Amino acid sequence: MTNTKQFENRVAVITGGSRGIGKAVATALVEQGAKVVLGDVLEAEGQTTAQELNSKANAKVAAFIRTDVSKYKDNVALFKLAEKEFGGVDIAFLNAGIGQGDPLFSPFDDEADERIMDINATSIIKGTKVALIHMAKRGGGTIVNTSSFYGIYPEAFTNSYVASKHAVIGWTRSLYMLQKVCNVRVNAVCPYYAETDIIKFSPERIEQFPQVKLISKLPRVSVDVVVKAVLTLMGDETRNAQVLLALPGDVIRPHTFNDSLPEAETPEALQGIKEYEQAYPEFLKARLAEAIETYDKEYGSD
Repeated sequence: MTNTKQFENRVAVITGGSRGIGKAVATALVEQGAKVVLGDVLEAEGQTTAQELNSKANAKVAAFIRTDVSKYKDNVALFKLAEKEFGGVDIAFLNAGIGQGDPLFSPFDDEADERIMDINATSIIKGTKVALIHMAKRGGGTIVNTSSFYGIYPEAFTNSYVASKHAVIGWTRSLYMLQKVCNVRVNAVCPYYAETDIIKFSPERIEQFPQVKLISKLPRVSVDVVVKAVLTLMGDETRNAQVLLALPGDVIRPHTFNDSLPEAETPEALQGIKEYEQAYPEFLKARLAEAIETYDKEYGSD
């Protein structure tokens, strides 16, 4: 009996892959037969993670490149490295992110306030656009975006973080037509507070800030559960434009949205929606072909 691994011969690009959830997903994918290319600003940790994966496999299964996900040129370099090292990209786990932004009443600072949106949200838009070019030329693929349970539920003490993670959900769900356009599925994972070093606090900090005191009392979700949710989205071809929650108690469940808007559902509007959903994929296919041509001229074809 053959032991077929789920992601045998697949190639995955992972941002934020040096540690935490990104590293755990990379490890799981390699164990399931995939090759991984890691992008992160944490250069030393990223190189170490790639070396560990290669040593454990006794083969070249991982590569790393320093990646500022907020920059198009770095995203392009990341995906180009995957093409060079392993021949293409089948999977993208757009996972890089930072914690809560400056407090609500912090001094006005353009750079500080834009940074959390640039890294948590805009980077996923940029990463997706680059990924689509590479995946479309390969015949399809799958993208999983890391949001957060704060991408669905609001919280008063982390406003800009909540906004950035809501943006990821909106972006992900808006891409539901891509499966018809270029055979790419896009989904999002929303972890609860995961058992990582990012949310470990000193006793002094816990006592100083009410929000930190609250977080210290909340349950955690294991990294293994988050990884399982991510791999489910990657491997289950029936999932498209969906959101999976990874929750304490080893719970993984989809979050459903109420998309009904009866006040606007006139017969004329419903007919218009039907016609639009039939016509728009073909419109997007033409735009995609133009985008691929432009990309190849600017960055070189693979």
